[in-house]
Amino acid sequence: MSSPVRDGKAMISGMSPELNRGRFVFCTSNDRAFFLRCANEAIATYREEEGMSLILPVETAERHGLDTSLTMACITLTVTSSLEGIGLTAAVAEALAMANIPCNVVAAYHHDHVFVPAYLAQEALDVLRKRAAKG
Repeated sequence: MSSPVRDGKAMISGMSPELNRGRFVFCTSNDRAFFLRCANEAIATYREEEGMSLILPVETAERHGLDTSLTMACITLTVTSSLEGIGLTAAVAEALAMANIPCNVVAAYHHDHVFVPAYLAQEALDVLRKRAAKG
């Protein structure tokens, strides 16, 4: 495992975006029983004032009768970014915004993950790879 990268330019040039398998759905619920049924299959959860947010594989969401009209693809920025790094999220969001691609960034401990509408996944991947090449 490499050391976390903190320098903004180094994070951007080293991000090597990779498209993950699968499609995902963002959902929310105040129902604790629902959360407990789905939590083990969620790839991420977050407690908000309005309820628990979950990112679920689309198959899980379908099985539970959730709205799957907006399926998302996940692109992992494979650079091991520091939690104190500055500029990576901004550079990614700006590059995708300039291409008119919406994104939701989830920062985890080792990597940042960018969720984009599934039908724009390849275009988003191309945009991010070009942005990485520019440094």
